[in-house]
Amino acid sequence: MWEDRFAQDGYLFGTEPVPFLLKHDAVFEAGQSVLSIAEGEGRNGVHLAKKGLDVTGVEFAPSAVAKAEKLAALNDVEPTFIHADLFTWEWPQDAFDITLGLFFQFVGPVERDILWSKMLGATRPGGLIVIHGYTPKQIELGTGGPPNVENMYTSASFDTVFAGCEVLVCEEYEAEQRSGSAHVGMSALIDFVARKPE
Repeated sequence: MWEDRFAQDGYLFGTEPVPFLLKHDAVFEAGQSVLSIAEGEGRNGVHLAKKGLDVTGVEFAPSAVAKAEKLAALNDVEPTFIHADLFTWEWPQDAFDITLGLFFQFVGPVERDILWSKMLGATRPGGLIVIHGYTPKQIELGTGGPPNVENMYTSASFDTVFAGCEVLVCEEYEAEQRSGSAHVGMSALIDFVARKPE
């Protein structure tokens, strides 16, 4: 499904970063290494690379990876984009200053916790896990995201996998989103930032 969507002309979600990255700009500092999972067409990875971060983005759809590489070239930055299935990819361990997951709500709770555990494992001790997505109210708003309420996040969703982490941000709120043609309008959102134990 995602390959079919990304194979169309243009950038489905646009070329500007998710507003979350601007809201939490202070989290991302030049020189940090960041792993961005389900990177899509590269808009977020390119934004972070322009800020001077060392970006590795992993994406399943080859058309999205091609668009991400094109966007990086247009912006004269060199993030690394990897074409891989997140469930079979050999995740590095304790390797990144930040692991980042933005709107990767294509799986239910069981698979989601597997990916969150892998994100935690890939984060260096003292590093940050950063996640942003939709809450269940997004189903009512209908301005983007999956139609499955079980794929959405609440504050309690993070409790099991990240129980040993220091939670720095865990906020549910509503805000306008405008990301290409796919995410437009008032949205029910959640931000999560946690620090892995040293």
